[in-house]
Amino acid sequence: MSATTFLAMYGLNGALAGTATLIATAFTLSTADRWFKRRQPHELAWTIAMALFAMGSACLWWAESTGWNIFVFRMFFLAGAVLNVSWLALGTVYLLGGHQLGNRVRQVLIWLSGFATGIVLVAQSKAEVVADQFPTGKEVFGVAPRILAAVGSGVPALVIIFGALWSAWRVLRKKNPALSTGAKRSVFSAGRLALGNVLIASGTLVLSASGTLAGRFGEDRAFAITLLVGVSILFFGFLVASNSTRTKSTQRASQYLASAASWQ
Repeated sequence: MSATTFLAMYGLNGALAGTATLIATAFTLSTADRWFKRRQPHELAWTIAMALFAMGSACLWWAESTGWNIFVFRMFFLAGAVLNVSWLALGTVYLLGGHQLGNRVRQVLIWLSGFATGIVLVAQSKAEVVADQFPTGKEVFGVAPRILAAVGSGVPALVIIFGALWSAWRVLRKKNPALSTGAKRSVFSAGRLALGNVLIASGTLVLSASGTLAGRFGEDRAFAITLLVGVSILFFGFLVASNSTRTKSTQRASQYLASAASWQ
């Protein structure tokens, strides 16, 4: 399918949302593959987060292609505004604070995710969702879902940005890029890790900029642009950062294999 045909079928907003969905899906598969191989909890958190990003992007893609309805908006609001950034931030907590703190936060987040899902799915709508108009949480929902969205996206975004910039600053000073000694990682490319962390912070800022862009491009165009650009920057940042460190277990395994080879 050519780019012209794609734009004709789905329009620019649908094309942007569709591309964001494909990138988020590739990101999900990449982090899932890493988790299956290494079983690192932060990679599982990233996998869940990016699956939610892919779901939110797919809902926007569907709505721009076929029209909005209340069910699609609930799923878009839940995955894209309430849950995804929180699970992304959980990966930062694991990397900065270690497994013990990360496991505690994960238990709380699982409970809060279930609670938020129930609230958003059963919340009474204040207004009818029109198929060709981009709905907003303020127009459709009452106070509770909107508070969940504000807290679920705002606070975790600060955690991600702070964590990424902290790690970049620490690694450039040749110090442990985590807050806890239990989360220590072996860094073999300080510049690459610092760049990856800056990209992660930048991607999070872009994803938070939809409200600023809405006045210039419109709500649906702003969400489509920020999803595509933000997810792309995040994906690149995570790839750069992930290929700059080794966990202790991975390092020990490499040393063991090298030692075994020397005896042959």
